Amino acid sequence: MASLAERPARRALPALLLGGVAIGFSPIFVRLSELGPVATGFYRLFLALPLLWLWMQREARPRGTAKAGWLPMAVPGILFAGDILFWHWSITYTTVANATLFANFAPVVVTFGAWFWLREQITLRFLAGMALAMGGAALLVNASAALGARYVLGDLLGLITACFFGAYVLAVARLRERSAASAIMFYSSAVSCGLLLAATLMSGESLLPRSANGWIVLFALAWISQAMGQGLIAYALGHLPASFSALAILIEPLTAALLGWVWLGEALGVLQAIGGAIVVAGITVARRASGPV
Repeated sequence: MASLAERPARRALPALLLGGVAIGFSPIFVRLSELGPVATGFYRLFLALPLLWLWMQREARPRGTAKAGWLPMAVPGILFAGDILFWHWSITYTTVANATLFANFAPVVVTFGAWFWLREQITLRFLAGMALAMGGAALLVNASAALGARYVLGDLLGLITACFFGAYVLAVARLRERSAASAIMFYSSAVSCGLLLAATLMSGESLLPRSANGWIVLFALAWISQAMGQGLIAYALGHLPASFSALAILIEPLTAALLGWVWLGEALGVLQAIGGAIVVAGITVARRASGPV
């Protein structure tokens, strides 16, 4: 019985890292989308809803769904809508690697919130791992960050994104104490979807892609980055500390930088390769400082 109970926890770390890789595809899909950034964000949530609903139905008795109610589920939905709105705008004004890096300053927000709100114990060794990982992420995007003032607006939008995403991670971590990941993802995504639809209509962006390829990009964004990526992260937050989970998601800028190099021709140099290795080293240090699952 103890072995069976430990299995979900043992899957949490691989799920977290795979989720980080999956959402690392999202800036590429946003860049390739035929629609504006807000409309693309709407479809990211809307097209993921059927998969999230099936996941929720498949889970036997999602624990605590009735206890949580709509209002708590709406909070991460509102925060995630803000995250998507500002991040997709950021990607249109700066490089893929830069947008992803600044958005992933969220570990600072989450670590403070986890210590203050969730009462997680934050050790000096964990802080050292976080500093190492974030320093590696800075090296990873060093070339794009040095290109000058034309990226300032996009980088600022990325920092705002970090605040929204950090708050979203904290909200999901708190809900995971009494609710299933599938229920949180479905209901919060439905709220985000409605808010982004309203924002799309207000912005005047088109809701119809021009070609079949445009639809393929939107479905890939919804199914890979949202349903799979964010779903795996929400699952992991039920078993891992929020502070470490947010830090481990720094695997995302590494993934995005590699994909940006392969698909979009955004060159990577030696410093960025070293930065990627440092990110992994920092995550490893922080993981050991977080104790056993």
